[in-house]
Amino acid sequence: MRVLGVDPGLTRCGVGVVEGVAGRPLTMLGVGVVRTASDAELGHRLVAIERGIEEWLDEHRPEYVAVERVFAQHNVRTVMGTAQASAVAMLCASRRGIPVALHTPSEVKAAVTGSGRADKAQVGAMITRLLRLDAPPKPADAADALALAICHIWRAPAVNRLQQAHAAAAAARIPRVPRTAAVPVRKVPR
Repeated sequence: MRVLGVDPGLTRCGVGVVEGVAGRPLTMLGVGVVRTASDAELGHRLVAIERGIEEWLDEHRPEYVAVERVFAQHNVRTVMGTAQASAVAMLCASRRGIPVALHTPSEVKAAVTGSGRADKAQVGAMITRLLRLDAPPKPADAADALALAICHIWRAPAVNRLQQAHAAAAAARIPRVPRTAAVPVRKVPR
């Protein structure tokens, strides 16, 4: 499975591609950051992010895109920028028919480190170990993108099995109504 992880942000949008399957060694295929100038017009920044993500999609041809789920923060401006960059990533993937998965920061931390409350240093250290790198990727946005990709590789099989089980259970609970001829509706006088 090849996954492009996207840590959305307007100034620094982390991107990282990881290939592998759960239970086997993983391989990093690329890591980086799509940058925009903080003083540029918002529309131009979003176009730059789109172009950057499109380049990563062209180069690496991922089967899935994993994006950090936007969560509430005290700084509304930061949340808005993150949500906008996240939407661009989802749009780029969806336009190509690539499935998109959203993972919360705590899900990613728990998947990679074993603790949903791990700090950036712990995540970086585990990324370095899991991908057999010489040093943690810099900046932290790049490491976070790799963590998203790893999280998806490890969680996707279990999530898919759960979704299939829920669908099967729902199908078993819903009684099938046989198709019959239409029954005329009779008006009842008042």
